[in-house]
Amino acid sequence: MAVEPKTPPAGTSAIPLAPKVLSLAVPVACRRYFVWAQIVIAFLFLEFAIWAETPKIRNRWAAIAGITILVMVLINVLIDVLNDRPALHRLGLGLPKISGAGLVLGIGLAALVLMVILVRLAGGQIPANSTGLNLHLAWGYMIWALLQEFMLQSFFFTRFEELYGSPAAVWMASTLFAAAHLPSPILTTATLIGALFFCEMFRRYRNIYPLAIVHAMLGLTMAVITPDSLLHHMRVGIGYLRY
Repeated sequence: MAVEPKTPPAGTSAIPLAPKVLSLAVPVACRRYFVWAQIVIAFLFLEFAIWAETPKIRNRWAAIAGITILVMVLINVLIDVLNDRPALHRLGLGLPKISGAGLVLGIGLAALVLMVILVRLAGGQIPANSTGLNLHLAWGYMIWALLQEFMLQSFFFTRFEELYGSPAAVWMASTLFAAAHLPSPILTTATLIGALFFCEMFRRYRNIYPLAIVHAMLGLTMAVITPDSLLHHMRVGIGYLRY
């Protein structure tokens, strides 16, 4: 007696998939537009803050940009939770692994020493500015470095990664980060190189805390070894032009 096959013939499906595929196609397409909208809106708000005419307007736009980015991150965290995805790990906010953190900190320290050696070999003065380094401002910059890494990695990198994959996200997020430091030629160049390193380390080890420490170390070192006549107090945007 012939036995009927339990699997459907080729070209057919036991469960009609067409309605389900169609129902998911629109949300997926909308998701791409939604992610791009987040990137564009956040970057524009940051640029408005960087190029604002007065400190009052600058601070207002900075607050708007910060709140907007935070809200967008929280929305995506909620989406991750609803889809049973590890939100903290994806954002790089979990506990760092010792091996990854050690590598990042080691490379950062080596880069710091190399910067100092190159300046000394070139006959530069250290510190390059008579004012030296203000300890209060140094602590403030360390916090600012953490916030920058959060925006760069947890916000921009993760969105470019979702759209184009992590290798492309390294270059796209780094380029965007460097563009935010225009028109300072030194900071734009340095941040492009630094961001490529930071984004690649984030792609590999997925944690922003050691990156923020190295970011602060290198930024403060640059402020010490570079004359203000070139660095303009590490200002960007309209602040650089008005120095």
